[in-house]
Amino acid sequence: MTSTTDPVGGSPAEAPDYPMPRAEDRPFDPPPELRAMRERAPMTRVRLWDGSTPWLVTRFADQRAVLGDPRVSADMTRPDYPRQAPGPGGTLSFIGMDDPEHARLRRMVGAAFAVKKVEAMRPMVQGIVDRAVDALLAGPKPADLVEAFALPVPSLVICELLDVPYDDHDFFQRNSRTIINRDSTPEQRAAAMGELGRYLGALVVAKLERPGDDLLSRLGGKIRSGDLTVPEATQMAVLLLIAGHETTANMIALSTLLLLRHPDQLALLRDSDDPAVATRAVEELLRYLTITHGGRRRVATEDMEVAGCPVTAGEGFVLPNEIANRDPEAFPDPDRLDLTRQARHHLAFGFGVHQCLGQPLARLELEVVYRTLYRRVPGLRLAVDFEDVPFKHDGFVYGVHELPVTW
Repeated sequence: MTSTTDPVGGSPAEAPDYPMPRAEDRPFDPPPELRAMRERAPMTRVRLWDGSTPWLVTRFADQRAVLGDPRVSADMTRPDYPRQAPGPGGTLSFIGMDDPEHARLRRMVGAAFAVKKVEAMRPMVQGIVDRAVDALLAGPKPADLVEAFALPVPSLVICELLDVPYDDHDFFQRNSRTIINRDSTPEQRAAAMGELGRYLGALVVAKLERPGDDLLSRLGGKIRSGDLTVPEATQMAVLLLIAGHETTANMIALSTLLLLRHPDQLALLRDSDDPAVATRAVEELLRYLTITHGGRRRVATEDMEVAGCPVTAGEGFVLPNEIANRDPEAFPDPDRLDLTRQARHHLAFGFGVHQCLGQPLARLELEVVYRTLYRRVPGLRLAVDFEDVPFKHDGFVYGVHELPVTW
């Protein structure tokens, strides 16, 4: 990083620590310091855990510009990449690579997440959600909605897609939580990655001999054709398994809690027979909550300019999408939850060539959940005081550790 002072974003010596804490009384909102920084300047220096001082980009239009710029790298192995946490160098498959390698690997699994392919999964997802609601209603009250519903639903869906045994869910969920916990040590995170890698690597190798109609078998076919190595396929399987259940599970629980705090919006969603209402609700809830926290990370590969600020090659960017999605220039009255809003242009899934591959599946799962859970459990309510709900302030994916509910 350079140490020059820029009047737009301030001096590295004055850079505040990042990430910033949320306000205790506003757990659904981005940290107030992020809002102040967005209003003060389009680009601001921040200080990360290792003392580096990348640029914080807070405004919607500027984040889109950075994420779509070919002079900006997502390569996590670069020495100047602004890493989220300490640990060994390396990357989790194609999300931490640049083209052409990023595009080559992403194409290997892209067809499985095409919109038409995902839409064909709707009956399967509906069946999983219906059975999960049945189990919730047949179980004890109060119940933890995280363990009883929000976590099983996407875990069952991704297990079905990959052909991973759901009976092993305790194992892969425990290791996934370690990997995405900001407080995990490098040793703990590496051990969890190793456990998941050995587990999924064995499943991938087994598919070489006994292929089926699933995504791991497709990766096995790419190994047989020489397009992928076993380690590459294993890395991709780890990425898909973690991303396929952790983000959606947290989104289901957190958005349910938010809707319970906004009964008028919950009623709008619960009482409508129009599928478009649920579709718009998915986008607005994704915008409002934006649960992937810690900021997307990039690094400039050339000298460039962002928002009128000169950036030198090798300087990093941190892009907290949660504050960009509350930018009034992109979303009028952005702090108001409005399920009728047209919010699909949000940045919850990122932007550019690295935009989330699995977003069609996440959207489908959320839509089915929102159209099913609240209608079938109309009396759903918190079983504890709101102040007693434990939020995940320690994670790279935001949510709640548990959500005690009754009905």
